[in-house]
Amino acid sequence: MQRHLAQQQKLAAQQEAARREAERRALADRNVFATGVGAVKPIKQPPRVRLAPEQPPPIPVQQQLDEQRVLLEAISDEFDASTLLDVDDALSFRRPGIGSDVTRKLRKGDWSIQRELDLHGLRREDAREALGAFIREAHKQGIRCVRVVHGKGLGSPGKMPVLKAKVQGWLIQKDEVLAFVQARADEGGAGAVVVLLKPSGRPA
Repeated sequence: MQRHLAQQQKLAAQQEAARREAERRALADRNVFATGVGAVKPIKQPPRVRLAPEQPPPIPVQQQLDEQRVLLEAISDEFDASTLLDVDDALSFRRPGIGSDVTRKLRKGDWSIQRELDLHGLRREDAREALGAFIREAHKQGIRCVRVVHGKGLGSPGKMPVLKAKVQGWLIQKDEVLAFVQARADEGGAGAVVVLLKPSGRPA
């Protein structure tokens, strides 16, 4: 029993000596590294710019306003223009407050035609969009008098001028239009209308 205890004590002493030797070597290695490297200084941090947080994307206010304006300017196919037309030798239209002398001068050619739109061969939807854009752009440029050619319908089924009534209805719905008359024979006759636009304040 005593011999067994002596062996246990001897083994414990050897383990303790081994532990101390390992600590001594680790300390020596650290000292060797520190001696080899020498004195050290902390790395200076470069100047840093504090960036503002990313801003949310801007709200496309102008785009929304433009879309609303287009909706307000939309012209309908279902509009019945017949009740607003003056029935004379050739159908004509004038806004309330516009004298009959205006349509008379339009018919006589007192206004010089500055632009023309030919809707021949266009489908109804395409013709409507083309007319709306044409009137809007002409007014923006300060144009006062334009001619819109819608055709006499000779190539249409039943020889009926399909676009004629549509064009009249579309023009009446455009705020830029003051009046229009059927064109003179030398300007297209029953196949065209001469349109007077509001002044835009911008010279043509």
